[in-house]
Amino acid sequence: MPRTRRLAIAAGVLAVVAALAGCSTTVHLEPAADANDPACAEVSVLLPDAVGDLDRVWTDAQATGAWGDPTVVLRCGVEPPAPSTEVCTTIGNVDWLVLDQEEDRQRLVTYGREPAIEVIIRRGEEIDFRTVVESLTTSIRAGMQPATASCTDRVPAEDSESSSDQG
Repeated sequence: MPRTRRLAIAAGVLAVVAALAGCSTTVHLEPAADANDPACAEVSVLLPDAVGDLDRVWTDAQATGAWGDPTVVLRCGVEPPAPSTEVCTTIGNVDWLVLDQEEDRQRLVTYGREPAIEVIIRRGEEIDFRTVVESLTTSIRAGMQPATASCTDRVPAEDSESSSDQG
């Protein structure tokens, strides 16, 4: 390749990197074990620009999304949960296990879908956890794989959606 062409390409790459670095902050996240699953790419392209009043921030890990600073984090490709005694609820026609609350965050993971998706919501924020999950689910549901299992003992959803549309 001619030297002038290599220099032009390098200058272009540096210009793009500089422009991106000046525009936004990137949040460091660890990708899930199966983040490279092609189904996670289908989900990733559907992530919304905002969740409620929280704007999306960019992440440095494959198949992840973050909103706020980050107040909400999504990771695709986490290990699918086995049948569990955890609370299960249907939000946006998708079954979610509500994992034990931790002091500083609430975790949910899709149930009956591979790859599984995890949503982490930081506690102490003035946001409604159901609204956040509903917004994310509505945005990404079209990219999710069909359910292969469903919760047998659900916590009733406040909006009484039907859970028959699994996918």
